[in-house]
Amino acid sequence: MSTAPLPPKPPTRPDKVSLWRYLQLFRRDILSAQPARLYRAWMAEFRTPFFRSYLCNDPALVDLVLKERPGDFPKSNRIREGLTPLLGNSVFVTNGETWKRQRRIIDPAFEGGRLRDTFPAMWAAGCAMIERLSRQAGGQPLEIEFETSHAAADVIFRTLFSIPIGNEVAGAVFHAFRQHQKTQPVLNLGAFLPLPKWMPRFRRTATKRTARHIRALITRLTAERAEAIAAGCAPDDLATKIMTFPDPLTGARFETAEMVDQVAIFFLAGHETSASALAWALYLLATHPDWQEKVAGEARAELGEETGLDSAPDFSIVNRLSTARAVFREAMRLYPPVPMMVREARCPVRLRDREAAAGAQIVLSPWHLHRHERIWEAPDSFDPGRFATENGKAGLRSAYIPFSAGPRVCPGAGFAMAEGPLLLALLLRSFRLEPVVGRVPVPVAHLTVRAKDGIWLHLYRRADV
Repeated sequence: MSTAPLPPKPPTRPDKVSLWRYLQLFRRDILSAQPARLYRAWMAEFRTPFFRSYLCNDPALVDLVLKERPGDFPKSNRIREGLTPLLGNSVFVTNGETWKRQRRIIDPAFEGGRLRDTFPAMWAAGCAMIERLSRQAGGQPLEIEFETSHAAADVIFRTLFSIPIGNEVAGAVFHAFRQHQKTQPVLNLGAFLPLPKWMPRFRRTATKRTARHIRALITRLTAERAEAIAAGCAPDDLATKIMTFPDPLTGARFETAEMVDQVAIFFLAGHETSASALAWALYLLATHPDWQEKVAGEARAELGEETGLDSAPDFSIVNRLSTARAVFREAMRLYPPVPMMVREARCPVRLRDREAAAGAQIVLSPWHLHRHERIWEAPDSFDPGRFATENGKAGLRSAYIPFSAGPRVCPGAGFAMAEGPLLLALLLRSFRLEPVVGRVPVPVAHLTVRAKDGIWLHLYRRADV
């Protein structure tokens, strides 16, 4: 049995607190604002003067909302309140026919055969990551979340627009997005109070400014791509595929303005979530050297000893990195990048022994579901081997939703499960990781699950060890 300490977990609040105290805690961090009983409860009801919400951990209820009756549980408009400045009318926040049309255009770009086409760009981004980190692998403390964000952004820009993160506009988007994260509050007034649509939304000046800057940069990239498509000289990457694919029902394509909304969510979902999962995976491997060596051994055996553009393996390598994939999957179990999803009941519905009225907020929490004490054995432990056990297999089927599930499953799920294990394997083939003594990361949830003060590791070249 491993003697490694349990992975860090945020503190929980007392079971009963005043509404004002709850709002204070929630504004600081979603996760530590929740009571400990949610790790055992099948369902919990929360009442406010403005609405009722039901957190559902029962796998049957999760299936009801996501798979069996998704049309009765659309995305809550309360979620888009805080995200609108950046995401506009993107597929992440839309519902109904608008969402269906967007998915009909987007989904084909992420199908299996198309995913194979993105692999050379993923490999190139991975090689660039190794080159950058080689200059910092002298054992000094390194904030690894910044590095995984940099690598994930590089993957997104190479696969979406065929440009590296070193490109002037791509680099500007990356740095502007990091500033936007710092300004984005968890609790937006419009997300809590039932404000009429005509009422102005009061958001932080910095949040609006950084969102405008990011969208202006993305608009520039998208407009340039539209011109290249019209001229017949556009590269065959994800942006071109999406912008040229007609809706099978109407024949319409995304206009530049709507494509800007979609690129914004591709960057948020494809960059931010991958960066979060990869950073936590590296921390977990640093604190579990036995698993670190298993990943490193697999990487050397499957990828060979050299890293470079000329040594790129075939796409089929992603299926052979089984240990790296199990580690990445376990990291997303413990630290799901999107910790909570909110739906809204369109009609009255019975949830276990409660009658939820139309308009009730239905909260699905991957954070609590993935650590549920009645579902998973040793739920707070890091054990990638669990997925080979009956308990782990059952958990994967019924209680594992890092990418959501059903019709609204993330279209980039396959993309992420190719990117994450590949970057892990490349990193562990080249470097050895150790935790920095006294710097245990504290998970907090804002846009995604990140560490309050970053994740700090020592990085050493394996050739030097």
